[in-house]
Amino acid sequence: MKDSRIRSFVKGITWRFIATATGAGITYFLTGSHELAASFILFDIVLKLLFYYGHERAWGRVTWGRAVVPVKTK
Repeated sequence: MKDSRIRSFVKGITWRFIATATGAGITYFLTGSHELAASFILFDIVLKLLFYYGHERAWGRVTWGRAVVPVKTK
């Protein structure tokens, strides 16, 4: 069975929510500060989005491991 694109998208969003909430919870537990936990959430979302974009763009330049699909001719 194969996941649909929307299912994969929703799984990604829910995972980011869980990961960010975990980090914010740890920040709050260690500091007792709601403000620092909120700052963590903001920086976590922005920085990880930028890092992911850079990671994807870098891998887009790597040809290793790509399957070559033959072109059908008429």
